Amino acid sequence: MVTAGCGSQDDAATSGQTGRSTATLASLDPQPIADNPAATLPVTVTGADGVAVTITDTSRIVTADQYGTLTETVYALGLGKNLVGRDTASGFPAVASVPDITPGGHSLSAEAILNLRPTVFLTDTTIGPRAVQEQLRAAGVPVVFFDPTRTLAGVPGQIQAVADTLGVPAAGAELSRRTADQIAAATAMAPTDGAKPKIAFLYMRGTAITMMAGPGSGADSLIEALGGVDAGTEAGLTQKFQPITSEAMVASAPDVFLMMSNGLDSIGGLDGLAKIPGVAQTPAGRNQRVVDMQDSVLLSFGPRTGDVLAALATALYTPSAQ
Repeated sequence: MVTAGCGSQDDAATSGQTGRSTATLASLDPQPIADNPAATLPVTVTGADGVAVTITDTSRIVTADQYGTLTETVYALGLGKNLVGRDTASGFPAVASVPDITPGGHSLSAEAILNLRPTVFLTDTTIGPRAVQEQLRAAGVPVVFFDPTRTLAGVPGQIQAVADTLGVPAAGAELSRRTADQIAAATAMAPTDGAKPKIAFLYMRGTAITMMAGPGSGADSLIEALGGVDAGTEAGLTQKFQPITSEAMVASAPDVFLMMSNGLDSIGGLDGLAKIPGVAQTPAGRNQRVVDMQDSVLLSFGPRTGDVLAALATALYTPSAQ
């Protein structure tokens, strides 16, 4: 589904589109693959930090990572009723009543987590401080670290790793297959003829934080799957996210900006975006061409990834009704 705006130019690189197109999902909640599958426990797994952890109880699960991936995966496995704590990035309606353990953004509080009496804590290195995660371990909570890398290729494996940790490998295999099939179908939506659109992912939180994504950000993986070229990488950026400069923006010369909806709104929408250094001198800036999507789903790289890609492809390539 897509809602689109109209700009003033008619030379955009993607289907003649201009203005803002908001990609939306039919449902913001992941679709569980099962209804509270029975766990086979105990399970011993080796986390991404190399530490072997034994899980004997999954009745009280707490999840925390920068993108909300782990919460989404637990819910899609059918274990949403077992979630007793989650991160701020996990913004879908079904977990709105689950306590947010990172209300300040990305900082963990050992006391807040321990008060939830977790039987297992799923996390990665995108969130911290690490001392809190180690403090939880010292208190006897099984803490499992997962791979923090976010790529399309890694989605099925990440799902299976979470499922194996929680003692539901069969549900994990089924969810991995469904997700991989959805990703393949969405990827096939990208046109194979004509020039590939150059797309720049911009991360913004007001005018104080304005970043462009580069290699390894996760956005580059989405852009490639959408049949585009990552403008930040093409322009020579070397970091996952770098502060926007006029020179870098002009050099990247994107046809389309990809953004989180709240980020775009935080700078005043299209009018505010035009004031960011270098934006007005790019094809995307001249056409006010932006594709945006809800913050909590755009870079989650979880079981809804195929749906995310399909919605983005529709927003990117389908001409808006005039």
